[in-house]
Amino acid sequence: ISQHCELCTHMHSSVGFGLGGALGLFMAGLDSPITHEAQRMTTRETLRDMGQRARSYAKNFAIVGFMFAGTECLLESYSGRSGLSTSMMSGCIVGGVIGLRAGVKAAAVSCAGFAAFSAAIDYFLRH
Repeated sequence: ISQHCELCTHMHSSVGFGLGGALGLFMAGLDSPITHEAQRMTTRETLRDMGQRARSYAKNFAIVGFMFAGTECLLESYSGRSGLSTSMMSGCIVGGVIGLRAGVKAAAVSCAGFAAFSAAIDYFLRH
């Protein structure tokens, strides 16, 4: 199933969407907005805020999952092998693209961070 790039990319995007939504709900529950005592949020406002946070996290996680799975699959297809180096290169590319909006230095740091995280996750899952 994970041999086809399109299917693998959409599967990772869907899983990212679900995990991001769950994490968004969790974070919305922990992060209470700072308001004055007289301006307490109603239940409707709280639920609307939780839904917006869950959608935002879900969308962002889906995009990152889509980008990572797509680049990893393209690199594996091009090189003909899969391994730790492919995962690290994919993490570096995705991190660099995401960090590029903040500048070249941020892209380099993001590249290194995503590559290290990808290597750690790949190593943990393979061993």
